[in-house]
Parts: sequence; structure tokens; C-alpha cells
Amino acid sequence: MKKYTYTEKKDTRSGFGAGLQQLGQTNPNVVALCADLIGSLKMDAFKAENPDRFFQVGIAEANMIGIAAGLTIGGKIPFTGTFANFSTGRVYDQIRQSVAYSGKNVKICASHAGLTLGEDGATHQILEDIGLMKMLPHMCVINPCDYNQTKAATIAIADYEGPVYLRFGRPTVPNFTPADQKFEIGKAVMLNEGTDVTIIATGHLVWKAIEAGEKLAEQGISAEIINIHTIKPFDNEAILKSIAKTKCVVTAEEHQMNGGLGDSVAQLLSRHTPTPQEFVAVDDSFGESGTPDELMTKYKLDTIDIIHAAHKVIKRK
Repeated sequence: MKKYTYTEKKDTRSGFGAGLQQLGQTNPNVVALCADLIGSLKMDAFKAENPDRFFQVGIAEANMIGIAAGLTIGGKIPFTGTFANFSTGRVYDQIRQSVAYSGKNVKICASHAGLTLGEDGATHQILEDIGLMKMLPHMCVINPCDYNQTKAATIAIADYEGPVYLRFGRPTVPNFTPADQKFEIGKAVMLNEGTDVTIIATGHLVWKAIEAGEKLAEQGISAEIINIHTIKPFDNEAILKSIAKTKCVVTAEEHQMNGGLGDSVAQLLSRHTPTPQEFVAVDDSFGESGTPDELMTKYKLDTIDIIHAAHKVIKRK
């Protein structure tokens, strides 16, 4: 098992803020809009350096999406910022009609996704957003795993022509990917080659997949670990190549089982090569208030749950 280490933990929303700040300095067409959550989205630096390119729309998310769609007509590249729940569920009609339908070049940037929003509770912990966004034609869906990858993704999507949903979070997580990485939209990242089981993870679950791989290696099980940072477009080739070798797969995500990463993998396998699969995801449930660690444990999204799923799926081969 390849050894991964980190020197610090950082929140992925700060990676977004750093990437947006860099874009403000290098791309004059980038503009930013926020729905009254500048500090939470780490958009302060961009606002301070580019006051003429920043728009505070207040608690009016639907209006923010409409303004962003209009700005693209003049050649601007708008980045909208608010919590994931308000970025998707609250404004789904506006995204569908004004952005996705006409392929507008809007970057929908969403913080505080999943259970790790923590104490704010079920009403804010959206676990359906990946499914909502990936079902929209023309929409690119990205869910990076740490600070460095989120920063790189933020910079990369400015050059991508078309609507993007970029998902990140509030908690600090191990920052282990290279600071100078090139982010390739739609390209999976092989973290560890293995022969017994494929573990495909996204977002905050990537580090937990690495931890699980280390424990499995101690038990004599060779896990192939893949970081899927782009849910759509999907890297079908990388997944099918891995499955052809290991003959079984575990998917891990901080999202509902329905509609997320695991769902995309299952659809791919059913069309090409039906394969035993186990899901580490929230099983048709809303969240609740609690610390991020408590919630990840209760809803079975932890390292041990990936390990258990690996043992279970290997037995099904």
C-alpha cells in the first residue's frame, strides 16, 4: 500500500477561496456573486482585490443564479457562492431553466455540503445535491477531496466552457494532494494499485478510503484506490479497467446512496460488466445535528465502514 502523509488539515472551502483569489488576479473575465455568506465561502480576498467584479446579492439565491446567467452573455465567467443546500435545492428551477438548458457558462460553487456541516442539522445538510446536478444535461459535477485539489479545481473550471457544479465543505481534512497538481476535469486519480478490491471514493471520503486501504493491507488485502473528483463527466475507462482486475468494488461518498457516485458506478457496470458492489453512503435518511465525526460514524461513512464493505464485497466475488 502506497504511503500517504499530510502536514496539516485544512478546509476545502478555503481551497475554493484561494483558487478564486488567484483567478481574480489572472483572469479579468471572472466575476463572483455571493448570497450573504462571504466569510463562510472564503470570498473575502476576491472581494477586497476586485470590488468592481464582486456582487453581494443578499439572501436571494434564485436572483443570484439569474444574474449569473445574464453575465455570461457579456462574456463574463460568474462564480456563485452559497451553501450547497441553497446552491441546488433552493434554486433548482433557475439552474435548470436559466443555466443548464442553455448551457450558460456559470460556475455554481457550493460549500457546507453533506453531513459534515455538522451542528447546523438536517435542514442544511444536503445529501442529494450531486444527484440533482448530475441529472441536468450539460452540467459538469466536481467534488474534490482536500484543500489543494479544491484550489486546483476552482482554477481549472474557469477554462471549462459550460455550467459547473463545484462541491466542497466546512470541516478541516487532511491536505495530502500536491500543491502544484494539474486538475484534469473528468480524469480519475489512481491513489494505489491493487488486485483484490477496488475502492472508489470522492470528496471527504477519499482520505478515509486511504486509511481503509492501509488497514486492509495489514490484513493481507490489496486494495486499488481511486479518487473520483469528477462525477460528471465520468471516467468510465479508469473504472472499467480497475474492475476488470479486481472483480469487485466499494464506492464511498458523503451523499445519499441514491443518485451519487455509487449510483454512477452501478449504472456503468450494469451496462458493461455486472460486478459485485457495496455502497458506503447515507441510506435513504436525513441527517441530524452533531459534530462531523459523530455524524460520519453514526451514518456509517467512516474508515471502518469502508473496511467492512471491502470484506463483504470480496466474499461476493
